[in-house]
Amino acid sequence: METQNIFDRGVAKVKSVVSEVSIEQRDFIKAIVRNCNDGWLQGWHESNGGNLSYRMTFDEVSSCRSYFSDLVGEWTPIGIRAQGLQGECFAVTGAGVHFRDIAFEPVAGLGIVEVNQTGDAYRIVWGFKGGGRPTSEFASHFMNHAVRKAVTNGACRVVYHAHPAQVIALSSILPADSKAWSRILWQSLTESMLLFPEGIGIAAGLAPGSAQIAEATSGLMENFSTVVWPHHGVFCSAADLDTAFGIMHTVEKAASIYLQARTANGGASGLIVPSDDELRGIAQGLGVMLRAEYLG
Repeated sequence: METQNIFDRGVAKVKSVVSEVSIEQRDFIKAIVRNCNDGWLQGWHESNGGNLSYRMTFDEVSSCRSYFSDLVGEWTPIGIRAQGLQGECFAVTGAGVHFRDIAFEPVAGLGIVEVNQTGDAYRIVWGFKGGGRPTSEFASHFMNHAVRKAVTNGACRVVYHAHPAQVIALSSILPADSKAWSRILWQSLTESMLLFPEGIGIAAGLAPGSAQIAEATSGLMENFSTVVWPHHGVFCSAADLDTAFGIMHTVEKAASIYLQARTANGGASGLIVPSDDELRGIAQGLGVMLRAEYLG
């Protein structure tokens, strides 16, 4: 009996230690910090550019509840109402935050917000030390999360926005046309078909942070996981942080390869690239289905 009591006390102690792991040490926060730092190292987040949000799981929210502030903030209107996100919690980067600094003090650069039961306002429950608030693009993130949650049956949890230089440069030589962008990226790096077989959406001529670009991007994300804002950056969505980073990295690498090939060809666009039939064959070998209307 005494042995059993010792065992029980040991289990209870272990559970207590586990429950006392701070939010900064939770796996999902560490993964967000890594993503932010990796994006900075890639050169995608100059100054305070870029933002990221993650829709937390039920277990993650439950395990963090005891650390949520007793002095939660007032409800802040988001400016839109999203079906399907009532009561959800999001870990999100802060407005004006430099990604290069997040790893040094996650509790200042990141925060957790809880959405109200009508899906049109949030309150801060953790983080944003020093009086911060969620990214100014939170409305875009919020709308995109609502769409991607619906079309992926809840699988999509990450929305990531960055400013990859080669993609932005490509905006200066390509029309704002989804078919043109998708074909060039597939042809430049055929592995990209694994990451975005549906192609790339394009949302052009709209102000970042505006309701208009939030609506346009979320509309595109009914059919695309990735949307380019020409001359500005990329919005992508995925089930997890590694996949979101991989999409961003792949779009940027494909754009870089195309630009390098154009340079090597004296700037001309007549490059040797896979034909439509070859793209179909490669896609079949990869086990993906390309958007049919983007091929001849």
